[in-house]
Amino acid sequence: MTSLLGDTMLGRLFGLVSKPTKPDPELASSCWPPSQGFDLSLKLESARIPATFGHARKDAMEALDKLPDQTSLSVASTWSEDTKTNLEKIGDAECQIGWDGVDDPENPLNFTPAKKALVEILVHLLTLSVYLGPSIFSPSIPGMVKEFHTSLTVATLGTSISLLGYGIGPMIWSPLSECPSIGRNPVYTATLALFVLIQLPIALATNVETVIILRFFSGVFGSPALAIGGGSLTDVYLPRRRSYSIAAWELSTWVAPTIGPLVGGLVAQKWGWRWTLWELMLSNSVMFVLIFCLMPETSASNILYRRAKRLPSSSVLSPSKQEISSVEAPLPRYQAALAFMHQTLIRPFTLCFAEPICLLLNTYTALSTGLFFAWFETLPFVFTTVYKFDLIQVGLGSLGLLGGAVSSYFAYITFFHCSSSKKFDHRSGTRKPEERFVPLMAGCAFMPLGLFVFGWTAREEIPCIVPIAASGLFSFGSFSLFMSILNYLPDAYPQFAASVLAGNNFVRSVFAAGCVLFAAPMYSRLGPATASTILGVVDCAFVPIPFLFYFYGERIRGCSRRAVKDV
Repeated sequence: MTSLLGDTMLGRLFGLVSKPTKPDPELASSCWPPSQGFDLSLKLESARIPATFGHARKDAMEALDKLPDQTSLSVASTWSEDTKTNLEKIGDAECQIGWDGVDDPENPLNFTPAKKALVEILVHLLTLSVYLGPSIFSPSIPGMVKEFHTSLTVATLGTSISLLGYGIGPMIWSPLSECPSIGRNPVYTATLALFVLIQLPIALATNVETVIILRFFSGVFGSPALAIGGGSLTDVYLPRRRSYSIAAWELSTWVAPTIGPLVGGLVAQKWGWRWTLWELMLSNSVMFVLIFCLMPETSASNILYRRAKRLPSSSVLSPSKQEISSVEAPLPRYQAALAFMHQTLIRPFTLCFAEPICLLLNTYTALSTGLFFAWFETLPFVFTTVYKFDLIQVGLGSLGLLGGAVSSYFAYITFFHCSSSKKFDHRSGTRKPEERFVPLMAGCAFMPLGLFVFGWTAREEIPCIVPIAASGLFSFGSFSLFMSILNYLPDAYPQFAASVLAGNNFVRSVFAAGCVLFAAPMYSRLGPATASTILGVVDCAFVPIPFLFYFYGERIRGCSRRAVKDV
């Protein structure tokens, strides 16, 4: 139990209060001096460097003298007088710390199955709880219109603006969680606490302006579940197992919005629109306690950083690299700040808009996301005007979207599991990135088909189950799109995976915020048949994209400046 809970925020706080961190001499076995123009990436097969190797230059020199002659080393230069000379030049310079062997239990990839399962469950629950925010607010809109005497469009801004916050937040929290000195858990807990607290003034608001402004910050503080949830799963799972885990996590980002109208409608119809916010506050308060007490730190760089802090050395430690092959001199503070800003604020946008591959695929996912969230404004309008549903029945009607996403998820993992042909390499997930488009090629036509069927069958003489099933068809195709494209982008841009996904999330969220605003007015003015037909025709224009990339993707990547070419 100690190993399971000792690295949580609660465990770290308890350790800080009860027993301040002291230097640990045993940790020096994983500390290495940096190279200064030569390679010190060593693989000792017949001898082990003593624990004092990385602690001081003198002990390192003695360790080298004691190494047997038959020691096999994979180094750019051999162990010779030149190496000793280089060590003398280094002196007591900064050290680098790494894992204590491939089986180091503190390495997140070596967590026990129970600890990995705990991480996965908590990430899924956090995503479900936080991402209820946009859609759970939808049943509140009629109550806000009545109480604040405002228009439907203005009241809908509460949902739209929160989606914008969910898009902007990851651009801030993702890079922070990757800083060795911060890690993932402080970002999770600090932002979740603010997310919980900000629901209080929203629930007590006396005007619609307060609701709209605070809903934006609610989205910003709630976005870490979307920004770094996948990163936490990537920390603890190897590529093949990771594909299943990431797919399940993506499913949770769909389950939350689809059950939101039902969960919100149950309380809004009985106790009023403000109770949807109290409900959101209560559920995430429980999640805060769980994350704070049970979530272990999964950032490898942060674990190494805190391990380095316990080293008995006066050196300046740089523990962020696990394998040391060459180390450059640290940048001045202002240059490091500029590099950080470029990586987090500029690179995602340049990749998104300057890379044709990213631009096209981000546009496709943005359209799919916008239409998906537009359903939560469209379904209440159609079901209340055509079928005379109440809020609870409208929430039940949105479960068609959930059924389609779940069906698509099982179809995706079945395909992934069964694709053991020569084209597929289970160690890395896929040999060619374009193999990711096979599920989308089979499912892309379901999106416009669902829109057409929904628009043409949403009539009183046709049972409501038909348009509900049509929403499931759309969801099936849309989830296939997400699974394919969000796995393809990191495969095609492995060096810029975080940036391309951050840019993709930003474009999707901004477009979804706009779609939520125009969906209900569009359907009320044009009618379900005409509005759905227009959207379906637009969606049809994107159907050839997966086929284009599957057959010509390798050639397209070859023309890109940053996409990987030799796969």
